[in-house]
Amino acid sequence: MAFDGVFLHKIVNELNNAVDCHIDKIYQPSKDELVFLLRKKGFVKRLLITAKSGSARLHFTENKYENPTTPPNFCMLLRKYLSAARLTGVSQPDFERVAELSFSATNEMGDIVPLNLVCELIGNQANIILVRDGKIVDALKHSDVETAKRLILPGAEYEYPPSQQKQNPLSCNSDEICKEAANSKTDISRALMDLLAGFSPLVCREIEYKYALLAEKMPVAEALKVCLETVICDITDNTKPIIIFKPDGTPFEFSYTDISQYGADFNRKVFGSFSELLDAFYTAKDTALRIQAAAHDIIKLVNNLYARTQKKLSIRLEELKKCQNRDTLRIYGELIKANLYAIKNGSSFAEVQNFYDENLELIRIPLNPALTPAKNAERYFKEYKKTYTAEQTLTELTKNDRQELLYFETVLDSINRCKTLAEIAEIREELAQAGYIKKSATPKKKNPQSHSFKEYTSVEGYRILVGKNNTQNDYITTKLASKNDLWFHVKNIPGSHVVVFSGGEEVSDGTVEFAAVLAAQNSKAASSAQVPVDYTPVKYVKKPSGAKPGMVIYTTNKTVYVDPKENVL
Repeated sequence: MAFDGVFLHKIVNELNNAVDCHIDKIYQPSKDELVFLLRKKGFVKRLLITAKSGSARLHFTENKYENPTTPPNFCMLLRKYLSAARLTGVSQPDFERVAELSFSATNEMGDIVPLNLVCELIGNQANIILVRDGKIVDALKHSDVETAKRLILPGAEYEYPPSQQKQNPLSCNSDEICKEAANSKTDISRALMDLLAGFSPLVCREIEYKYALLAEKMPVAEALKVCLETVICDITDNTKPIIIFKPDGTPFEFSYTDISQYGADFNRKVFGSFSELLDAFYTAKDTALRIQAAAHDIIKLVNNLYARTQKKLSIRLEELKKCQNRDTLRIYGELIKANLYAIKNGSSFAEVQNFYDENLELIRIPLNPALTPAKNAERYFKEYKKTYTAEQTLTELTKNDRQELLYFETVLDSINRCKTLAEIAEIREELAQAGYIKKSATPKKKNPQSHSFKEYTSVEGYRILVGKNNTQNDYITTKLASKNDLWFHVKNIPGSHVVVFSGGEEVSDGTVEFAAVLAAQNSKAASSAQVPVDYTPVKYVKKPSGAKPGMVIYTTNKTVYVDPKENVL
């Protein structure tokens, strides 16, 4: 993520709209987050400041945060000093990732006191520090007295984090910067990062990427200067921030300048303000983390079950191989029985003519000397019967193992496509119903019709439903769909059931392609190209008795090849 010094510069400019606001309320939702309610005539905003490692930032937010019943100590201290304080300015020193909020507050004596809230948004060293007259009143995180390079403790003199001594991009000489970057022994992107303050790796890579394209059309030095100055202009211009999304729709990067290095597969969305962008980006990121945490135990369970079933299948296949020679046991029994008169008691083998062989060649049959020839024949017949039964049992067990492996793959695929905690809860309930996890002590009775299916409408107006998990797949296919509706599924790959509710009417090629792309996008093959998708009327789709959730068989199908990356919406 490119929350660099320049992006913070944009945020600071945005926050200056709140100058003259009074602090109405102060909250601390978690140990690393603060929320200020700012208010003035015609202006009410929440300001979020977070010092979380990996997502340190400050911006206006529309989100509502749940607050603890007992405010933490730092929150109480800020309420003491900043309640009803007036915001007088927001500044940033030299494109560093440090924002300083200046307040005019009133102390216990009624005197006006200037206070500064310094937000150091530097990676895992992020901190929020209240400063008065150059001294630290208190900080969200205190430094270790023995090892810290800077002392962050109440009463200590406040010092800004050490400057990286880089050039200000707004006042630098672009010709000299380009010359140094071009002559550097490192990559141009690395050189620009070392030279210019506030430039993130993402932005420097973008300059290098565009420079490489432009260098084919104009002199090298001129190409680099054009690319650099374009980004520098975006610092002062009224640019709109963008989020770059992965092909699967996951937020990937954000920036104040256009980013094209990832290609056409990565979508972009422009936002009206920098705070709005950060709200959207980190809300999606936090939601993804919460979903990942909620699904962690069932992912681990399903992976363990998958590995265990694979191991069982491997062992059973080895045992099944041993059963392939069972006819030899029967032949041995028959030959011993036919030659009882010629075999002496106590023999360790019998050499007889094999009348099952075309050439009637001699065959040597191992015997147990402790048993009579008749008992040896009986032993071989018993082993033959035992292996016959074992083969029937193992064949059925290996079939069940393969079905379980396929089912576990569909569950993992469903989890990977979950967007909400409710969808994780549905999969958890599915596994409980299947007997893989314990059912809840107080299970919630859920009306199947309340499922939140993915729903679309084709160009011809047909309703299209897409299942999010195996339970939904079963319900769409076996309960909602009529026999003449059209059913879609990727060929031999875990994925969602897709049904076009056409009522038996002939649908166009465009609708078929639309539904097929949806099936491919909602499958394990979503990142592939030219994915085969089978489709057939629902009347040819059957759910075998005892089959796992989501498992069906179908016939009389046609196949269409589609690209899941195609934008059909």
